[in-house]
Amino acid sequence: MSNQYCTFRISDILFGVDVLKVQEIIRFQVLTEVPLAPVSVRGLVNLRGQIVTALDLHRRLDIQPSGQLDVEPINIVLCTEGGAVSLLVDEVGDVLTVHDEHDEPPPPTVNERTRELLTKVCKLEDELLLVLDADRTVDLGGHP
Repeated sequence: MSNQYCTFRISDILFGVDVLKVQEIIRFQVLTEVPLAPVSVRGLVNLRGQIVTALDLHRRLDIQPSGQLDVEPINIVLCTEGGAVSLLVDEVGDVLTVHDEHDEPPPPTVNERTRELLTKVCKLEDELLLVLDADRTVDLGGHP
């Protein structure tokens, strides 16, 4: 069996989410800050009249930014149980089809916060694809 993932990078790490969860991918939008929000919430985006929470995946996954800090992130808007949520990512990749035989457990180098949000890790030809559970990633109940 195989699955398709929308891939993106946070720092130099390749992540993916189930392509069926992706509503759209858009350039960086102006954010409205939310006072007293969890640290992962960068703000709110007005997406054609729909107010969408924008999550900073660097903060959510506890991954330090690398490279150019002046580059605007990209929004990957997900359709989740709680409604649309935007993930702010460094770079968007391709949609990849990965067969189940390439699944592996997360390596010990993955930090605990990221490990909690993974469904699996897929071994690609030259790197690992860390597959995020979209619903758990956007659920901030008790997490930064």
